[in-house]
Amino acid sequence: MAKENKRLRKKKREVLVSLFFFLPFHHRLALDNWLRGRKEAREIRQADVVIVSPPKCGRTWVRVLLSRFFQICHGLPDDRLLGFDNYHRLCPAVPKIRFTHDKYVSDYTGEGDTKRTFYDKKVILLVRDPRDVVVSNYFQWIITINPFKKKARRVPDDPKSVPLYDFFLDPELGVRKTIRFLNAWESELPKTKDCLIVRYEDLKADTEAVLKRMLSFMALAYSEEQVRAAVDYASFENMRALEKSNTFDSGSRRLAAKNPDDASALKVRRGKVGGYRDYFSNEEIAHIDGLVEAQLSPIYGYTRRSHDLPAA
Repeated sequence: MAKENKRLRKKKREVLVSLFFFLPFHHRLALDNWLRGRKEAREIRQADVVIVSPPKCGRTWVRVLLSRFFQICHGLPDDRLLGFDNYHRLCPAVPKIRFTHDKYVSDYTGEGDTKRTFYDKKVILLVRDPRDVVVSNYFQWIITINPFKKKARRVPDDPKSVPLYDFFLDPELGVRKTIRFLNAWESELPKTKDCLIVRYEDLKADTEAVLKRMLSFMALAYSEEQVRAAVDYASFENMRALEKSNTFDSGSRRLAAKNPDDASALKVRRGKVGGYRDYFSNEEIAHIDGLVEAQLSPIYGYTRRSHDLPAA
């Protein structure tokens, strides 16, 4: 029922936006963003925990980890992923967890780069080296199908004709966009009630330890066996198999392959730390690294300046 209601709400939003077909595209896009932001802001206010991240930082991986943990602990169905409150309605012991890329809230609230909507929330900020983020974003960008999204994301008719390096340096699509996101959150962190920064690289290096940190942050009890089972289930190999088979929710878009035969089109694509270096020349890498070094806040640990910060 909840899934049907969600689909209905989405359909209503799409129909409402389509009714204004006579307006310029940027007005229809603004309306779509406002409607998305209204829903997102409402659910964030109701949530017990909010998990915020730029795209391509391991959000689906964290969702599968937590989904499996709650399935094991509370005997929940293993064919659906954790959503905002779907597990909570089945078992009140599961907190309401809202995952967000923080893309639309300010379109509704008008708060700009401030994170006022999040101030009184327990926030897990999931981050990743922005250089790896942008490469992963590029492969997602070139397979965008929805015509409305293609126009909103400035996807040309032949996106593969756009060199990855050009995409990387684009001020609205590339690494500067991710840097702006991370820097905006860095300046607002002191104002949040309680925040835990989780780095994708740390999750990759010791998944069990980071999962325990997240569970403890959410004040959830766990056993070693429960954590280990969740980590084993969310392994790279098993998640790729789950995506290819469209295991969850009869093909939930959260982990459903658009083209199972195209490895570059999968959400579980590579997950390699520092993998961006495989796609650029030495000169391009030097330029990329210099740009990140100059512009990104050091608190995330992705710049040489990070080594000068006091230990957390």
